[in-house]
Amino acid sequence: MTGSLAGLRIIEIASIGPGPFCGMMLADHGAEVIRIERPGDGLAVAPAVTADILARSRRSMKIDLKSPEGISIVQGLCRDADGLIEGFRPGVMERLGLGPDVLLKENPRLVFGRMTGWGQEGPYAQAAGHDINYIALAGNLHTYGRADQKPTPPANVVGDFGGGGMMLAFGMVSAILHARASGKGQVIDCAMVDGAAVLASMTWSLYGAGRWRDERGANLVDTGAPFYDTYETADGKFIAIGPVEPQFYHELLQLTGASQLPANHFDAKEWPAMQIGLEKLFQTRTRDEWCTLLEGTDACFAPVLSLAEAPLHPHNRARETFLTVDGKVQPAPAPRFSVTGTAAPRMSCKAGEDTEAILIAMGYQSERIANLKAAGIIGS
Repeated sequence: MTGSLAGLRIIEIASIGPGPFCGMMLADHGAEVIRIERPGDGLAVAPAVTADILARSRRSMKIDLKSPEGISIVQGLCRDADGLIEGFRPGVMERLGLGPDVLLKENPRLVFGRMTGWGQEGPYAQAAGHDINYIALAGNLHTYGRADQKPTPPANVVGDFGGGGMMLAFGMVSAILHARASGKGQVIDCAMVDGAAVLASMTWSLYGAGRWRDERGANLVDTGAPFYDTYETADGKFIAIGPVEPQFYHELLQLTGASQLPANHFDAKEWPAMQIGLEKLFQTRTRDEWCTLLEGTDACFAPVLSLAEAPLHPHNRARETFLTVDGKVQPAPAPRFSVTGTAAPRMSCKAGEDTEAILIAMGYQSERIANLKAAGIIGS
């Protein structure tokens, strides 16, 4: 493996959403991630996904976690691992015999990463939920949407992936660094409601300073200001502008010839008229025509690209922001490192594909592996 995390071994108890995203980030940057799935047709709790991008660059085992023999295999894997990530409700891993009290006793430097929506404790801890619920409780969802309209969830990126999987990946690396220096592992309680709140730190800062109105579509970067918004073009497509700083706003006015717009864009009394003026302005040309005029300038401009269009844009192609692996277009690993470059991702393998090879490396004999397979304790 290559990458800044080469040499780390992470055991991932298969789950959906933020757990796999954390595993993907760690694997993207060189960690050996062994994904533990259930015997049968892969992860039973999620719809079947062929060539799952979130499961890329992993090794995969199928192990029955309800059998003592299966639990013993996972315990063995954790004895020389740097970390484990799991996404069950609080208490499930303990009931399986894979709780941190057991695993850290056998491997004191193990980092035990727990990914949940509500956290390991609190009144909601045992309740089901999804991204939309977590960002609602954190206060984020209240801020997403247009003025006088209901809250609009921004897909499931804020809770699941930003406040969840990415936060856990940061936590795992931080705790592993501490474990390597001190020899002491620990448990990470990564809750999406907590992570979503952290992602809104700037909003809370502005709110505390009296510079953020506690309502939707009324603030500088939530479409309250007409110079931070999207606009439809003559061909029914959209562009996005965000010239917040005066010099960038003035460049937009100069390049578009929009002398009728207010010179002071921070005067909120002018915003309704400015909104109408910008709507009319951007309707006068197609999206491509606006791109020809404004792309690459300081007007803080970009076309709103579809999923099909984004990988084809010249900037994204120049940076190789997207890759095609086994015919599947997907985001490339990020961020980028000047010394520890990352290898090209590998598409997700078949569930359980590496079970026998990993067991052999652990010292299991062929006859024992055959017996475990016959008993349904492992799959391949």
